[in-house]
Amino acid sequence: MSEFKSDFLHTLSERGFIHQTSDDAGLDELFSKETVTAYIGFDPTAPSLHAGGLIQIMMLHWLQKTGHRPISLMGGGTGMVGDPSFKDEARQLMTPETIGANIASIKTVFSNYLTYGEGPKDALMINNADWLLGINYLEFLRDVGRHFSVNRMLAFDSVKTRLDREQSLSFLEFNYMILQAYDFVELSKRTGCRLQMGGSDQWGNIINGIDLGHRMGTPQLYALTSPLLTTSSGAKMGKSMNGAVWLNPDMLGPYDFWQYWRNTEDADVSRFLKLYTTLPMDEIARLSQLGGAEINDVKKILATEITAMLHGRGRPSRPRKPPARPSRKARSPTTCRRSTFRRRSLKPASAFWRCSCGPALPNPTARCVNS
Repeated sequence: MSEFKSDFLHTLSERGFIHQTSDDAGLDELFSKETVTAYIGFDPTAPSLHAGGLIQIMMLHWLQKTGHRPISLMGGGTGMVGDPSFKDEARQLMTPETIGANIASIKTVFSNYLTYGEGPKDALMINNADWLLGINYLEFLRDVGRHFSVNRMLAFDSVKTRLDREQSLSFLEFNYMILQAYDFVELSKRTGCRLQMGGSDQWGNIINGIDLGHRMGTPQLYALTSPLLTTSSGAKMGKSMNGAVWLNPDMLGPYDFWQYWRNTEDADVSRFLKLYTTLPMDEIARLSQLGGAEINDVKKILATEITAMLHGRGRPSRPRKPPARPSRKARSPTTCRRSTFRRRSLKPASAFWRCSCGPALPNPTARCVNS
């Protein structure tokens, strides 16, 4: 469908967020008539999300901005298994303590994009550990597991690719798609959630949830995925020469985050303005027409807009370097009034002491020449 009636799907479509939906017409009709609750899951594999996952947060942002209710689902339960989708090998298992610490750290970013509260359109933050950790295994197999066909699960690309490469897929990982499907059903029952969104690599997992919901008596559920983005040169989004581009400022400072977007390739500027900023489309169209030296100014606008949303500020200042220590010759011989000393070596044979202002001393009780 090229044209959508609902504000949400129209906004996502014109900005390039939509890769695939389970039912264009049905989903558009739902958004046109109701306040829709939708969710995206975030597994706590690290203390911070990175820039590649920012597109998912922006989808939740537009969902709320167009009058609907977003859910940011923290994977406190599924994180104990790890999503195997399109991974070459199993994720390293994390302890419950690590998962809890990661979730606490990840949560800090979302309030910059979503408004949480108790109102009908306020965002919800939910942890799937609330229901997954209390599951009775035998009851789960009987009530949920019986609805899954192993033959169908093996046919999903995320599984098939791994097996075709003759790479091991553990029984633990194989159960991940069942748990994610159950999340969708559980959120539907608890909150009236009708839509799950995610990256295109999550398509099979989301469709499993829709099918499970149908078999377990939920209202019609829907899927919507966004494209997995790379830069025009083929680099993976959220990666730089120095590693991951983290969203948490304690893992990547605001200035370095701003610099990452300032260095966007020319061919990606228009696309990133649509996906990662809230600038009006007519303004983006105007900026996209600029070229030559002016493209550098557009990149600064892109970087500043994205940084402002994440860190609540404009272009951040370059981190200041500590002031250079004045040379020994430049110091006044009467300025030292310090009585503290530091030992420069732990090796007895070469141990000597030095005043905190610089000069070497024969022993820790000697007086500095500058005092």
